[in-house]
Amino acid sequence: MVRVLFLFVVLGLGLFAGTQYAGQQGYVLISVASHTIEMSVTTLVIFIIGALAGLFALEYLLKKLMYASSNTWNWFSVRKLRRSRRYTNEAIIKLLEGDWKQAEKKVTRWANHHDMPLLCYLVASEAANGMGDRAKRDRYLALAAQQENATLAVELTRAKQQLSDGELQAALSTLSALQADHPNNTIVLNLLKQTYTQLKQWQPLLDLLPKLVKAKRMTQDEADQLALVAHQGVMDTIASQKGSEGLIAHWNSLPRKLKAESQLELNLIRQLIVRKADYEAFTLIKESLKKRPSPALYALLPELNISDRHPAIVLLKDALNRDGNNAEAHSALGQLYLREQQWADAQQHLEKALSLRSSVSDYAYLADALEKQNLTKAAHDVTRKALSLLESA
Repeated sequence: MVRVLFLFVVLGLGLFAGTQYAGQQGYVLISVASHTIEMSVTTLVIFIIGALAGLFALEYLLKKLMYASSNTWNWFSVRKLRRSRRYTNEAIIKLLEGDWKQAEKKVTRWANHHDMPLLCYLVASEAANGMGDRAKRDRYLALAAQQENATLAVELTRAKQQLSDGELQAALSTLSALQADHPNNTIVLNLLKQTYTQLKQWQPLLDLLPKLVKAKRMTQDEADQLALVAHQGVMDTIASQKGSEGLIAHWNSLPRKLKAESQLELNLIRQLIVRKADYEAFTLIKESLKKRPSPALYALLPELNISDRHPAIVLLKDALNRDGNNAEAHSALGQLYLREQQWADAQQHLEKALSLRSSVSDYAYLADALEKQNLTKAAHDVTRKALSLLESA
């Protein structure tokens, strides 16, 4: 537009000058080396205007050609990009469907033309991992790592694959490095929780739980339940490494709130029984039953390997004086009487326990007590009841 206005201005000036100097055309001489060109001023002006118009026209044509070439190139590029995106979308669907081979084929076919090749290589890596081809999986991850801002996505994908393949130590190494740079990333925290749980690294798991609650990856109730599991795991580890003395020392160091958890208390008593610390276990059972009667605690009494069963028998009799329908106390007392070879007393308490609830093990103990009293037919009847219970279970 500016150039057209310029031409019109020049033409206007030429027309004005032509009318002012009509009949006075003037004379122009141009000499270059041995050549000379003669013309009037009017002819020169017309020539210059024509030359400018020609240059402007040439520029316009060149721009049109370049624009057409650029459009053609862009059309091909956009077409390749759209095709690449379409294949990538189809590959993601195939990946979700579990068709690993098709997913890999589609996503890698036009990956070079995609505007985000990182996505293509990550999908291809997942597909290769699904097929169990670890060499391909790692090669695609290496290609993905070469893209810009790819570290977090690549390492998270790597950690998930290592976890799914059971490479727990490798996954822990990957996630620990990620946590250093991304301490509040919820996916990293969640994957660490899975890794710690499977590796039975209970103390790091306990340290991680508050972060998971804060990040809303689990509720407080869920965290409390998992914390109990972790504390049991810590106790089991200490018991295996330091024995019953180390376990009791650890128990004494726990907060009162944790000591009040029946699940942890039962685990402590079971570990003491396994470690042959039966008298310490009996002391704990007796103290706990004073605070809160528990069927599980009564059931542990017959498992104790103690030479003098009289204190345990007295404890159970006192419990039955308070509650004559305590099935677990009757069962435990019946089993202790079996060990004391008091067959009739054992029969009485086991029958009472079975009248309150069914138990395959109590039927077996009762059959044994009847056999010892030469009540063979009754023992066979009880055995058949136990077998029927097992079959219906």
